[in-house]
Amino acid sequence: MATFALVLAVFKEEDERVSLEGLTMGTSYQIQLLEVPGEEDPGVLADEVQTILSRLDREIFSTYAPDSELSRLNNHAVGRPFAVSREMLDVLMLADSVFSSTSGAFDPTVGSLVNLWGFGSRVSLTAASIPDSKDVEEALSRVGFEHLVIDEARSEVVKTRDVMIDLSAIAKGYTVDHIGRLLDEQGSDSYFIEIGGELKIKGVKADGSSWVPAIEAPNDRAFEVYEIFSNIGQSIAVAGSGDYRNYFEVDGVRYSHEIDPRTGRPVRHHLAAAYVIADSVALADALATAYMVMGEEFAFAHAEERGIAVFLIAREGDAFAERISSAFKPYLDGQ
Repeated sequence: MATFALVLAVFKEEDERVSLEGLTMGTSYQIQLLEVPGEEDPGVLADEVQTILSRLDREIFSTYAPDSELSRLNNHAVGRPFAVSREMLDVLMLADSVFSSTSGAFDPTVGSLVNLWGFGSRVSLTAASIPDSKDVEEALSRVGFEHLVIDEARSEVVKTRDVMIDLSAIAKGYTVDHIGRLLDEQGSDSYFIEIGGELKIKGVKADGSSWVPAIEAPNDRAFEVYEIFSNIGQSIAVAGSGDYRNYFEVDGVRYSHEIDPRTGRPVRHHLAAAYVIADSVALADALATAYMVMGEEFAFAHAEERGIAVFLIAREGDAFAERISSAFKPYLDGQ
């Protein structure tokens, strides 16, 4: 996540939808509503959204802000308890669950490796290069979610090793969930929330039709729709991950920002993108990242065994091929 910035716009769409737009977490966000819940003024709702975004980004989850809760946790001494907020505790507990479920494919303590490969907050501005194997091994020795002891009852975390936590693969999703809860509590029956491609969708549009989000083609050119699906009138949480936006090349070899925390190196398989529908956007966010690390075969098997809705796109030469889990297919059929 980048340093917090928020530029807020509130306006009416042609079909009378209310739209709130701006920047946060190093990316853009958009919230579309059929109407502002209750009697609330759009400006008041915009202020409430801004408060949530400001707190969750700069105050809690940012790796760029030196005084954020996450930065302070990363700099905290090994072996000493660190008191965490409810939001941090929620995210770390969910991360622990996905870490276990995916046999370590999702591991937020990958921060030292992300920085080493040039994709994190603590990197130089020199040209991309491949790290020395000894440096990779040293960084890898400081990776492992098992080195983070979470005490839910005390709201404390203890690091048993000098790990560096990076929550960029789950925090945006959690933030979308948080805004969704705000709108639910205010009685909103229909909305479309998006932060950096992570979505929470509820209800139907004004004409009674479902919201129709798009799956992006995994190329580094201008945005191109690969497939569309429908929320079929339900409340759904969606997140995607891919290797096609953030990468560098050395001697014709692509090195993706998708780092395998088990090997310490960028993934080398043919899976280009993974889109997940889950109970929460935070969970979908974490699973999409895990699936990009696991690769097509292991990701598909994991999803099918657990009834998880996933849409995988793999490279086949110069073309793409999709793999769709049984749980995802109804959202395609419902268009």
